[in-house]
Amino acid sequence: MFIIYINLFYSTIVMDDLIKIYNEVNNFGREHHLELNILEEGLIHYKMIVEEKHLATPTAAHGGAIAAFMDAVIGVAALSAVHKEGKLVSTVEFKINFFKPAFLGDQLKGIGKVDKKGKSIVFTTGEIYNQNNELIAKAIGTLNAYPFSKSDIAQLRNK
Repeated sequence: MFIIYINLFYSTIVMDDLIKIYNEVNNFGREHHLELNILEEGLIHYKMIVEEKHLATPTAAHGGAIAAFMDAVIGVAALSAVHKEGKLVSTVEFKINFFKPAFLGDQLKGIGKVDKKGKSIVFTTGEIYNQNNELIAKAIGTLNAYPFSKSDIAQLRNK
């Protein structure tokens, strides 16, 4: 189940609409049982439990699984900062550093933050911690903000 929590002090019709649409089309979030908590515009927490499908060895998560989770963390942080403008985001690039391995059963918490928002470019940082509050990975990312009307989601909804 893909769960979204919206802070009671942070709720708009536009945000609810974009999050509802995001929830409908985000197969990655559903498949990996991600839980999203939007704390405020540009600041989010995302949770993921390391499952067998995420493993590279019998006990350790694949770096690609952690990187994909990080992409989701910084992406939703950026989305939460541009939703009022009717925009979605796509990752242009991100750099990730791995500090510790994540293991089967670890409860990961990703923290995504927008550092600067321009007209069409959003700069973000992300951190992933395990259940012991140990830093697993850190990233910086650049995302493109573009009008929802130009997205493949909008085109599919208009058919």
